[in-house]
Amino acid sequence: MAWLLVVVAGILETGFAVCLKLSHGFTRLFPTIAFAAFALGSFGLLTLALRRLDVGPAYAVWTGIGAAGTAIYGMVFLGDVVSTLKIVSITMVIVGVVGLQLSGAAR
Repeated sequence: MAWLLVVVAGILETGFAVCLKLSHGFTRLFPTIAFAAFALGSFGLLTLALRRLDVGPAYAVWTGIGAAGTAIYGMVFLGDVVSTLKIVSITMVIVGVVGLQLSGAAR
């Protein structure tokens, strides 16, 4: 259950990063409100998950999902540049996060 909280928190991190861009420096009301809601939800769920998980792997999964998710969302929906290097880098982030999670699973 704790890992599910981390995954949902990571998805919410993607949401708050995208809304931060869409808020245009907090000058647009709806994206600013959505940013705050996603950020509070993300940090809240991560906090709950850290009661049961080691901080290193949990934080890595949270930030990895957020970073990869935000980059993918930007390329698909916001017109960010798509390149082979970017795709390979996102893949490496995901592989690294999975590796960290597996390294903590032995306990």
